[in-house]
Parts: sequence; C-alpha cells; structure tokens
Amino acid sequence: MRMIPDTPHGTHSKAEKYIFDKFRAMTFSDKANLFTAYHSLNLPQHARKRFGEIDFLLTGPSGIFVIEIKGGRVACRDGVWQFTDRFAKVHEKVESPFRQAESALHGLMEKAGAALPARIIEQFTIGYGVITPDQQWDINGAEWDTHTLADARQCNNLKNWLLRLFSYWQDRDRHRRKPDLEALTALNRFLRPDFETIVPLHVPVAEVKKQVTRMTEEQMIMVDVVRANQRVLCSGGAGTGKTFMAMELSRRWTAAGMNVILACGSPWLRHYLAGRFTVPNLTIALVSGVDTARKRTGVNYFDALIVDEGQDIFDRQSLELLDAVLKNGLAAGRWCFFHDINNQSSLGDKYQNKAFEDINHLKTAEIPLRINCRNTLNILKKVRSSIGADMGITGAGAGPAIREFCGNRQNCRQTLEKEISELIDLGGLEPGDITILSPVEADKSIISELPAAIRKKILVLDEYAVRSMPLQQPGFATIKNFKGLENEAVIVIDLPPPDKKRKNRTTHYVAMSRPRAVLSLIYQDCE
Repeated sequence: MRMIPDTPHGTHSKAEKYIFDKFRAMTFSDKANLFTAYHSLNLPQHARKRFGEIDFLLTGPSGIFVIEIKGGRVACRDGVWQFTDRFAKVHEKVESPFRQAESALHGLMEKAGAALPARIIEQFTIGYGVITPDQQWDINGAEWDTHTLADARQCNNLKNWLLRLFSYWQDRDRHRRKPDLEALTALNRFLRPDFETIVPLHVPVAEVKKQVTRMTEEQMIMVDVVRANQRVLCSGGAGTGKTFMAMELSRRWTAAGMNVILACGSPWLRHYLAGRFTVPNLTIALVSGVDTARKRTGVNYFDALIVDEGQDIFDRQSLELLDAVLKNGLAAGRWCFFHDINNQSSLGDKYQNKAFEDINHLKTAEIPLRINCRNTLNILKKVRSSIGADMGITGAGAGPAIREFCGNRQNCRQTLEKEISELIDLGGLEPGDITILSPVEADKSIISELPAAIRKKILVLDEYAVRSMPLQQPGFATIKNFKGLENEAVIVIDLPPPDKKRKNRTTHYVAMSRPRAVLSLIYQDCE
C-alpha cells in the first residue's frame, strides 16, 4: 500500500509505527496500486490540521475508511474511557475510540463534500474501524460492532481484517459503489496537501507554529520517486524548491533510521541551513569537510547522501570526497543530487562536464522540477524576458510590479537610498526583509558612497550572519555568495542591464531569482 508520508515521523506511538509498517507491507489485487494510507503527522506546525484526529485514512477502490489506533491498555469505567500507555500513564476520554473515528469521518466527508463535486463524493463507500494491537478485546458493547474492531489477534493477519472491514461497510451501503480512477485521483489531490505540509526555509524558528507552506503536487511525487530509487538526480531552476525538498528528504530519511549527510559547496548555504534546521541524525557540511564531519559523527560511513546546489560540486575531487564517506559509495549507495546546471554552473569555477556525466551515468532516476514555488509571476516574466531563462511555471501569485531604474553611478546611488526608504516606509517591509545584492564587494559597490547614517544601517553579510536571517536591518551580499538563499525583497545594484549577447547571464539570473516578492533593479552604465 502506498503510504503518505512515506515514513511515520511525527508520532511517538509505537502502536502507530507498528500499524504503519503493516499497512506499508500490504499488497492488494489492484494492479494500479490504488490503495493509499494517509498517516496524520500530528505536527505542531500544521496551520490547518483538517483531519488531525485521524490516525490513518485509507482510500482506494473499496472506499474511504478512518482507522483509529489505540496502543497500550484500553478500558471503560462508568462511561469514561481509559487509555494506559507504555509509561503507565493513564489518559481519559468520555468519547469512545469508535465515536472518535466516526466523528472524524463525518468531519472529513463534510469538508470533502464542500470541496469536491457531488458526483465524486457519491462514488465512495465510507466507514471506520479501530485497531488495538497491544491487547485482546473480548468484550461486546452497544457502541461498536465486532467487524469494526481489530485486536492483537487480528493484527496477525491485518490484511484479512481490512478486507472484511471493507466488505462490512460496503454491505451497509445500499448502492455498493466503487469509485473510478477520476474520483480517486480527485480525492487524493484534495487530501494530500493537508497531510504533507512542511516549514518553508524563510520562516524563523519562533514562527514555525504559525506558518507552513504546501508542497506542490510535483514535489510530493518527487519524494515518492526518491523513496523508490537508490540514486536520484533532481534538476530545477531557481525557486523550484530544491533546497526545500532537500531538507524534507533529509527529515524523512533520518526518520527511517538513517545517518544522513547533506553536503553543499557554499559556506553561506551551509550556515543558513544549519541555523534553521536541527534534525537528529542529520549532518550538514561543506563537501570539503565531509570526512571531518563523518569522524565527528562517529560513523564509518553515512547511510545516505543529499547534495544541494549540486552544480557547485560537479568536479572530480568533490565527487571523490563524497564517494569515500557514503556507504557503498556513489556507484551503489543511496543519494540524491539537487542541481541547476543549465543556469548556474558557470557562476563557479569548478564545474566539470565529465564529472556530471559520471554521476549522471550512476543515477537510477531523474526528476525535473518545473513548478516555481518561490517567485512571483512578475519576477518569472522579468527573468524570462531579460535573459531568456525559464524558472518554471505557476509562481507565488502575481506579486508587485518590478521596480527598475537605469542611470549613472551617482544617480544609482541616489536611487538606492530612496529605494531602501520607500520599501520600508511605504512598502511596509521590515528592514531585515531587504537584501542588497551586487557582483562586487561592499567597498567597491555604490553602497560605500551612501551617506554614513544610511550606510551604518546596512549589515554587510558573511557566512555566519546568514544564520540569523531575517535580520533586524537591511543586508548586503555579493550575488555569488547569496546563491541558494532568498529574502522577501532584493535590490540588485552595480550591474549593467542585460544585453542582447547576454553577458553575465548567470549573475543576472541568480540575482533576479532571490526575492520572493519584491525585485528592484538599479542598473548602471546604461547606453
């Protein structure tokens, strides 16, 4: 059975993990593998946890079924249900597990009915069941039917119990319905985003509980493909969620018990990620330092490898370093490389086409990401029209118009001063939402010519400062160092406008793709 998510992270219940493994091992007679089990993550950062009380939701040709799991001992005294966990702690509820499952099912169907056409919903038989894997249940009661209960005995052959549960509810359904593929697809599209939500990179740790972002359907399919393949190359333009996916993949692999190394070539990106994510059994390191990281972790080899901004490390020396620390090496180990060689490989000086061909030859799957989930449509259109680069489709809404200016150095300096003020005072942005990007260091940039009072308010970033983003003041960085990072608003300075020959194409591409919402272009030396 297909599992979403593909590992039972987010729960401390041994009973749920036990049933998760049981469900995952099941195969049914449908050749298309249409049965899916959704496991509620119970994560505190869920913004809208529609069905958070559902332990497992099963969908397939047999219908829609809510499954409640109760581990430990279960008892009912004077109308109060008592659940004793493995630590001997007793939890009491007035509502029975059967009533919990039933009410969750009706809540789910109410929301599904409001979101999906009636012709879709009407095709499904619905039902619920309760599993108590840690005890035998020999008591009959008015609140439940024995067909809806699986105790420790039925767990020995849980598939047979499920088939009987399906038949029980289908027999109670006067129409004996069976959904077609279109209905199943529509239902799964409705369900899946709310069962797989993860924290976006830009959200500070303190705000994790308030904000989440939905993975696109394409990105979720990518996770399924990675799980089914040992070695994956995942390509995508800026803003298609490569770093976002790298962190989610690391969370899943570590939850499955693996020691994982996430490697990159940029000290800035390494510190940025390390400052935002603390994942047990995950090591974040520069490629040059992976062997030192292995020794500090105390393992002979890492079980799995994730590489972000792979175009920076497609060279023979880097691949040899990674090969040495990965279990079974690059040829037979488990890895996933995220890269954008078509647009960003020329910004560094290490890319070797032969090295990329070597790693490409070892892959077992190749996945392109096409949906942009960072930049606005206006930014996507500007990048495409200016330098001919395609950063994917969709975008994060239309967004503000691109702010563009062209003039001599003195005019650009004056415009920069005005732009910072307007974005904060009129645009409503926090000072730390703004990053100024330049191809040159600060002392050679027009920011060095700003009035001292303004210059003091701008923080020249380094690899350690990015750990604290978003900051309390506007930041300045070179375009090369800021590759892989992002902010709400970006002001690009010290560059000439793109020309027809598209000189500095990669520099323009990286700079223009960093903002999530506001892009200001202050071009210099215009003809």
